[in-house]
Amino acid sequence: MITQTNAFVVVLDTCVLAPMPLCDTLLRLAEDPAFYMPRWSGDILSELRRVLRRMDYSDAQVQRRIDAMAGAFEDVFVSGYEGLIPAMTNDAKDRHVLAAAIRCGAHAIVTENVKHFPPDSVAPYGIDTLTTDQFLVHQFHLGAEQFEDTLRRQADVRNIAFEDLIRKLAKWAPSLPALLSIPS
Repeated sequence: MITQTNAFVVVLDTCVLAPMPLCDTLLRLAEDPAFYMPRWSGDILSELRRVLRRMDYSDAQVQRRIDAMAGAFEDVFVSGYEGLIPAMTNDAKDRHVLAAAIRCGAHAIVTENVKHFPPDSVAPYGIDTLTTDQFLVHQFHLGAEQFEDTLRRQADVRNIAFEDLIRKLAKWAPSLPALLSIPS
């Protein structure tokens, strides 16, 4: 179980947790205390369950994935945010995400739905909204060698070439191939 203190705290939205290669990358990076601490809520996990089922994951596969996510990190689950939801001014579908971010003192929300978090809705709380690409570029600059090593280990475990993993991740993080000198 990974425990981190004084880390950059990030709420991961469902849209970045659903794609397996991306979720795997994000959580592998979080295992290194030099990077960040992931957070999610019951509402995010409920939404993830629905999305994964629509992606043809079996109930057992969905449960294994969620259990593995929860079991890998200490203090990852955000609770007690529900009372904040009515006061949120962002997109109604993602008010629970912003409320959870406020409750846990997150520095950022990583999402592909940045339009659901307009600046005037997150600025009062000092929370940044980052796309996956922006977030992974940030993580790269925190420690380029550690970042690349983490992704190389991921490729090894997944039994794919490092370059192929980076090309897959480029769907969500188009800056990665250039950062890692991988021809696209």
